[in-house]
Amino acid sequence: MWQPSAKTKAIIAYLTFIGLIVAFFVNREDKHAFATWHIKNMFGLLLLLIVSLALQDYYIGFIIYWLAVGLWAFCFLMAILGKRQGIPFFSEKFQQWFTFLD
Repeated sequence: MWQPSAKTKAIIAYLTFIGLIVAFFVNREDKHAFATWHIKNMFGLLLLLIVSLALQDYYIGFIIYWLAVGLWAFCFLMAILGKRQGIPFFSEKFQQWFTFLD
């Protein structure tokens, strides 16, 4: 059976929330720290997107939405490049907060 690399799992995690779920379950079989880092980071970005949708009637929701999209694009690029770089301050907090994704 084909086992995706850590980089492949990280990239899959950024492909919608379904990709996040797929990457999480595939990573549970053969854990990679790099993939786990990006899975937690995408989970935090997904929560940010949900907050923006909850605030969509307000101007701040619009700003948070486009901020989340920009941060997603940056983090997706970092996964493609094979780097463990993300959102300053928040990516490290995501790693601490979302330990249930280990």
